[in-house]
Amino acid sequence: MADHTTESRRLAILSRLVEISLVLNSSLSIDQILTRLMDAAAEILQAESASVIMRDRNTNELHFVAIPTDSRHGDRLIRIPVPLEGSIAGSIITNSEVIVLDDVSQDPRHYRQAEKESGFVVRSLCGVPIRIGDENVGALEAVNKIGDHWEEDDAHYLQILASQAAIALQKAQLIEDLQKANRELSQLDKLKSDFIAIASHELRTPLGVIMGYASFLKEEAQGEMSEHANAVLNSALRMRSLIEDMTSLRFLNMGESELSYEPTPVNELLRLMQKDDVIKIVEARQLDLQFHPAENDVMVRVDQAKMLLALMNLLNNAIKFCHPQSGKISVRAFERNKEVWIQISDNGIGLPPEKLEDIFRPFYQIEDHMTRRHGGMGLGLSISKAVVEAHRGRIWANSEGLNKGTTFTISLPKLS
Repeated sequence: MADHTTESRRLAILSRLVEISLVLNSSLSIDQILTRLMDAAAEILQAESASVIMRDRNTNELHFVAIPTDSRHGDRLIRIPVPLEGSIAGSIITNSEVIVLDDVSQDPRHYRQAEKESGFVVRSLCGVPIRIGDENVGALEAVNKIGDHWEEDDAHYLQILASQAAIALQKAQLIEDLQKANRELSQLDKLKSDFIAIASHELRTPLGVIMGYASFLKEEAQGEMSEHANAVLNSALRMRSLIEDMTSLRFLNMGESELSYEPTPVNELLRLMQKDDVIKIVEARQLDLQFHPAENDVMVRVDQAKMLLALMNLLNNAIKFCHPQSGKISVRAFERNKEVWIQISDNGIGLPPEKLEDIFRPFYQIEDHMTRRHGGMGLGLSISKAVVEAHRGRIWANSEGLNKGTTFTISLPKLS
């Protein structure tokens, strides 16, 4: 009868160990894992309570991180330091030792200061190391056996719990490290965005003055001075384009939640594209720019400012790569099934078929960065793609090959 009872208890304990393993390896914090471990150890070994002692990675000192407490402390975990040398926990961790004591008062290594601080008197103890990899990181102790002495299998069960806890602790530490790294990356990303925003703002003011004087000199001066003024103006325009790219970096990871939708006629978007500064650039370069509105002014649901940014990036790209002597650009809007398509075509340098997808990658440049003739950071098209896809639209490019022009198409859902 006694053997049957013993076997039934062993099976119940093994079943409980499996349950605890599942709990410890769920999404718990390190403090939660230690608390569950302490409770499980006390339950399975039929002890009054249990303690977890961990080694500090930096100081190499020990401290209780989960111990029984009386009403003075409540249920919270309290941290009490424990000497590494000359303590029971220190011997367990340093020597990978399993220690079973029915009477701790007979062992000079017993650290009584913990009893004074916690208000909990330890009479008997069973302790095993918690090992992660090749290192003992702590000790698990069951204290005050309910009965005369510790059972033969108690230390074995405690070792199983310590092994389970080691795996769970390692996993939890990796998760915490990953979360910390993500927080640091977010802070760095915010710092980068703030720096770019401040730098862009500060650069705009002197650049505006330079462009104003350069435009005035170009109109008033003649001959060589006019050419110099034109060179300054063109350089200032390139710098302004770079500043706009820098300012728009935040849109690369834009989501749908960041959009402020409003019903907009598609032809209104084409009208907004005809800005004064764009027209001036087109006239200065003697380009033929034609707008072809949709026959039926269909409605789309867009964030006007952000969709205009995407469209202007495509138009500026067409202006940049258009044919230098006889450049032609057309902007068309039309219905196609349940969608609205906006196409921007140019007769410029064109694209090889294998590059039609690559051009939407951030910072991608068709030309070699050391020899290229066209400026820019390679962000305009990738920003346009991010904006369009945030609107649940599509964007793609077509070209018949080098020197045969390019057509960019934006497809947006038609507003019913």
